[in-house]
Amino acid sequence: MADPSSYRPKPGQIPDSPGVYKFRDEHRRVIYVGKAKSLRQRLANYFQDVANLHPRTATMVTTAASVEWTVVSTEVEALQLEYSWIKEFDPRFNVKYRDDKSYPYLAVTLNEDFPRVQVMRGAKRKGVRYFGPYGHAWAIRETVDLMLRVFPVRTCSAGVLRNHQQKGRPCLLGYIGKCSAPCVGRVTPEEHRELAEEFCDFMAGRTGTYIRRLEKQMMAAAEEMEYERAARLRDDIEALKRALEKNAVVLADATDADLIAVAEDELEAAVQIFHVRGGRVRGQRGWVTDKVEAVDTAGLVEHALQQLYGEERGDAVPKEVLVPALPEDSDAVGLWLSGRRGSNVSLRIPQRGDKKDLMETVQRNAQQALGLHKTKRASDLTTRSRALEEIAEALGLDSAPLRIECFDISHLQGEDVVASMVVFEDGLARKSEYRRFQIKGFEGQDDVRSMHEVISRRFKRYLAEKDKTGEWIGDDTPEDDSKPKRFAYPPQLVVVDGGQPQVAAAQRALDELGIDDVAVCGLAKRLEEVWLPHDDDPVVLPRSSEGLYLLQRVRDTAHDFAIRYQRSKRTKRIRTSPLDAVPGLGETRKQALIKHFGSVKRLKQATIEQICEVPGMGRKTAESVVVALAQAAPAAPAVNTATGEIIEENDGGSRT
Repeated sequence: MADPSSYRPKPGQIPDSPGVYKFRDEHRRVIYVGKAKSLRQRLANYFQDVANLHPRTATMVTTAASVEWTVVSTEVEALQLEYSWIKEFDPRFNVKYRDDKSYPYLAVTLNEDFPRVQVMRGAKRKGVRYFGPYGHAWAIRETVDLMLRVFPVRTCSAGVLRNHQQKGRPCLLGYIGKCSAPCVGRVTPEEHRELAEEFCDFMAGRTGTYIRRLEKQMMAAAEEMEYERAARLRDDIEALKRALEKNAVVLADATDADLIAVAEDELEAAVQIFHVRGGRVRGQRGWVTDKVEAVDTAGLVEHALQQLYGEERGDAVPKEVLVPALPEDSDAVGLWLSGRRGSNVSLRIPQRGDKKDLMETVQRNAQQALGLHKTKRASDLTTRSRALEEIAEALGLDSAPLRIECFDISHLQGEDVVASMVVFEDGLARKSEYRRFQIKGFEGQDDVRSMHEVISRRFKRYLAEKDKTGEWIGDDTPEDDSKPKRFAYPPQLVVVDGGQPQVAAAQRALDELGIDDVAVCGLAKRLEEVWLPHDDDPVVLPRSSEGLYLLQRVRDTAHDFAIRYQRSKRTKRIRTSPLDAVPGLGETRKQALIKHFGSVKRLKQATIEQICEVPGMGRKTAESVVVALAQAAPAAPAVNTATGEIIEENDGGSRT
């Protein structure tokens, strides 16, 4: 642990102006990002007696080895830069709400010629109108099914649309009246877009206009004794009303607001958000986070606002945001939100009336979410801690291995030899730092030699990144301020999938590179024994040990990751074709050849003149094709391992 006084800036160095600051650890990794109205006053708080600091803050400043800052002009700029750095560096000691990109949205693709209504997840796309998020995809499908009676917008994929355009007849939805069938020209692109926009207007809360219009049409049809049409309009009205009933009316019709509530304890916090549009609750979502920094309710609200609106623009930011506590720089946050919306946004605490009542409902949801989360994970936090402590004790480590990297080798009978590296931090998988390797140093099967090569390559990259980014010693600032990349952070523990030989190879690779502060162990599958370098006997952990369970999970993750990579390489290799070696022969002409002759086998039997008959094929290219096919070695037949039958090739050299 570092002494904060060892990297404390000199008096007068820190400016008395707004800015954003970063704490880095000894490996130059950003571990905390913060902002301040006055950098001088805020940073001075971190360099007081450690005993007077909050325990989480004390842990952060003793883990850090340096501090840097960037001066900005306004508090709004500081807020924007803080958000950008948190997204870029993913600091360990910042509160990070677990991403909610798995929530489904009802989306209308207005960026297409024939807009489509569908369920969408993931990052939002330009030109797509979103409604939600919803708790479940089936809730979206129920709503869409009801509304297609009135707004028969396309719901099929691009492939299905093209297929029916070629066939000249619509799909089932077109026949039953739940699609306007733009694929066969029943409506023009302009008419179909108008339908999609009306669908969006209805979902956005402008519902009364459409229902009143349908009611007038129904009454007119009844007066003209068109009873079938009147009955159909009546059913349409009922369908729209049922769709509306799924969203309770809670506020005045013109209200567009997001209500945010927070439930917290000493260790964790839950945030719930209700999205109210047109006076109705149109969506709900929530997050749970570990409180890894000393933060109060106002700070949690500010982090939630950054997470919610950091990537949003326009109407996605509502006119009104209701919160349980105002952020410290509420004026700056309000200006930031207004800038993202393009018009004024009101950020306030509801004091009375319907909005306060709804806020209490959101608060109850947050409390329930936190209680449910703690029920599910009550043992998880303590279990991870206990597992890391057990590993440290069993392996004789000075401290718990907060970062563990595991390596595994995979191949099929000596071919397509690959390796995987998975990373676990604080007992949790960090998928963004997984890496894959191809074995390049030799041919054939040799797991021990492969392990030595992979460990050497990984830690050579670490040493190279370390030399590139430099170390901050005393008051010297590193010349390269760029973010360390990929292999820049060393683990406290390297786990290899295997026994004594693999462990010895990994340790030898580290010794050759002069790395002596990384522990190595191996986990053998047969008896789940833990092997250490230079020990003739394994360490046997109890079967009920949480430490053994974590090592097994790390090892199995590396094994699965390696197998997936090896299979993808093998699949790619067996799908190669002799035509790939023909210079200047692109994918389009390859497909044309296969389509014309039916298979590579028949293409091999064709003459140059016959190949020239294929559209786009000249004589020179045809000659190159004949030469390439003649030189290609006959491929070994593919065998179905379940039945033993030989699988014939059918196109481009691939087998089915």
